[in-house]
Amino acid sequence: MRVAVSGSTGLVGSQVVASLSAAGHEVVRLVRRAPAPGEKVVRWDPEKGEIDAAGLGGLDAVVHLAGENIASGRWNAARKAAILGSRVNGTRLLCDALAGLARPPKTLVCASAIGYYGDRGADVLTEESPPGTGFLAEVCREWEAASEPAARKGIRVVVLRIGVVLSAKGGALSRMLPPFRAGLGGVIGSGRQYVSWVALDDLVGIVLHALQSGRLHGPVNAVSPVPVTNRELTEVLGKVLSRPTLLPVPVFALRLAVGEMADALLLASTRVAPRRLEETGYRFRFPELREALRHLVT
Repeated sequence: MRVAVSGSTGLVGSQVVASLSAAGHEVVRLVRRAPAPGEKVVRWDPEKGEIDAAGLGGLDAVVHLAGENIASGRWNAARKAAILGSRVNGTRLLCDALAGLARPPKTLVCASAIGYYGDRGADVLTEESPPGTGFLAEVCREWEAASEPAARKGIRVVVLRIGVVLSAKGGALSRMLPPFRAGLGGVIGSGRQYVSWVALDDLVGIVLHALQSGRLHGPVNAVSPVPVTNRELTEVLGKVLSRPTLLPVPVFALRLAVGEMADALLLASTRVAPRRLEETGYRFRFPELREALRHLVT
């Protein structure tokens, strides 16, 4: 296939590009800079509403992963506007351009997040579950709605509601490793909140599965089939690293340190099931947390 990828330099996007290329597909990257001669890229600038629509011609599929990092800084009005705008405006710009093509690609795989469901305690959440409340749920609803022009054009749109991506190279796990390796890890808050996670290797596999499985469309939960509580995550990571995990992080300290992000990212409980992936035969490489962590950090 000839596949365009946005967010191609990020933690997930770079691995998707490598896997597509290794499988023999031709990859065209969406970039903000001017392309070098002979480079397989399409220039776009979501902030300015600019995209080289002609460069999108002849594609078989698009993987859209671009978006502002939600955990790169304390939330304020400007940061929240950037988080929302980068996802909604970029997705709408891309989907409008795809819908305007005489021969659009057959498939669009578009990122979303399990933040769609909000803080739901121990409730098991499937793709049919209603949206939750709060800032991240609002972002995800608008983000997903921005892909509608592509769906109306007849493009098969798969919206991946991605969980906490585990990788030693970036994201939440990479920030946890230094204190845990120093023996300073511990549960966050009560530790009862559910963490719906996915190993980076599996997330890349899920993207490729979504490209190839014509049965998939609409929302798809991109998470392991075995979510864990924060306490379980803490205990397993400590055992894998052979380190104690005796220093809990109190709620007041988290809220003091990172403000609103504490409740949305660290204290919220989201127990998500990958029902659509299981129905379409995706086989997880790392369904269990212990095996995933052993692979990632040892």
